[in-house]
Amino acid sequence: MRYLPHTEADREAMLARIGVPAIDALFADIPADKRLDGLLDLPATRSEMEVEAALGRMAGKNTPAGSVPFFVGAGAYRHHVPASVDHLIQRSEFLTSYTPYQPEVSQGTLQYLFEFQTQVANLTGMEVANASMYDGSTGTAEAVLMAHRVTKRRKAVLSGGLHPQYRAVVETVSEMAEDAVVALPPDPTGTEAILDAIDDETSCVVVQSPSFYGELIDLAPIAEKAHAVGALLVAVFTEVVSLGAIEPPGAQGADIVVGEGQSIGNPLTFGGPYVGLFATRQKFLRQMPGRLCGETVDAEGRRGFVLTLSTREQHIRRDKATSNICTNSGLCCLAFTIHMTLLGETGLRRLAASNHASAVALADSLSEVPGVSVLNDSFFNEFTIRVPGDAAEVIDALAQNGILGGVPVSRLEHDRPDLADLIVVATTETNTDADRAAFVAGLKEVLS
Repeated sequence: MRYLPHTEADREAMLARIGVPAIDALFADIPADKRLDGLLDLPATRSEMEVEAALGRMAGKNTPAGSVPFFVGAGAYRHHVPASVDHLIQRSEFLTSYTPYQPEVSQGTLQYLFEFQTQVANLTGMEVANASMYDGSTGTAEAVLMAHRVTKRRKAVLSGGLHPQYRAVVETVSEMAEDAVVALPPDPTGTEAILDAIDDETSCVVVQSPSFYGELIDLAPIAEKAHAVGALLVAVFTEVVSLGAIEPPGAQGADIVVGEGQSIGNPLTFGGPYVGLFATRQKFLRQMPGRLCGETVDAEGRRGFVLTLSTREQHIRRDKATSNICTNSGLCCLAFTIHMTLLGETGLRRLAASNHASAVALADSLSEVPGVSVLNDSFFNEFTIRVPGDAAEVIDALAQNGILGGVPVSRLEHDRPDLADLIVVATTETNTDADRAAFVAGLKEVLS
């Protein structure tokens, strides 16, 4: 039996209380042509075996990342995840754990979160990190809100190299809060005049490096200009493995560092769940969203862990919360921590070097394809190429030949015909010489 407790009178009373004439009014912001009109066209009943077979046929239409030469990135990356990571996170004490509302009895959870925070702080070159966010995009929006609290200003400047989806999340959150956002035009080559956009009303400037287009950005002069006018620098990354090769954002003057941690410990999984990383300087600690685990000793002097800070809306003083982010990506954090522990500093540096070498080799080969040019002077494992004609059509043609050759910029930057010939290409340690050769040969065939 379906559980429907509300009577028609109950529903009418609730609608009257919130001041709308009908339930449809609650969905007024969703375009009418995007709403479901009636029930889904699904059979009323099927057996378990029939459902399993039908879903299996649907899943078979997908092309898994490892089944073909794969060069898709743009915020989510295919890396090798050791089998031990999945084995350990499947343990029942981890897989079934939940938010530690009585934290001191959740010593295992607090300990791995403490280790996770330590790893993130070391990677980013910052003094303190929280116990994770949902993903890089929502973490970036939270960083902007945090900067507003710190500076008492309400205007964010977004670099044209910021991931378009991250930019959209920031703009959505800022619109609801009536905050100002200055989003600079897309910047494939890292040559924008971002310093000119920073003024005395700026709360923060948000810069991604490597950028969405793959360009490495020198953050130091941007940090200097921001600090000169009392603003903060929010440094963003989507490829955390890059921190094994480039100078950490904290060493370049960043005040808040935020990004996506999916590349370490977490597979692509068709888009999620992922794990957002968030770090800042000690002096801004109490304005940081999420929760912070700390180390202490118990009454008998034994090492223990506590929930040191939890500025979230589900806890006490909820009206003073710095964020409505109500949990953290716990299992994804654990996967990150296990993989990072297995790698260690030396392993991460080797992994980063392998990624960069793969990208250099691919960029050199692609630049020799007639009509193709590589736009970036400096990059990590991702770069942008310009192709003759429509990039989306080129990518579709490659896919028909069993090669996933990257992300056309037009897929994310709509209504920008000047970007329609650009493709963001990513390559990692999982790509072989044969993969790269197939990509080059396939692109030559498509463009011939």
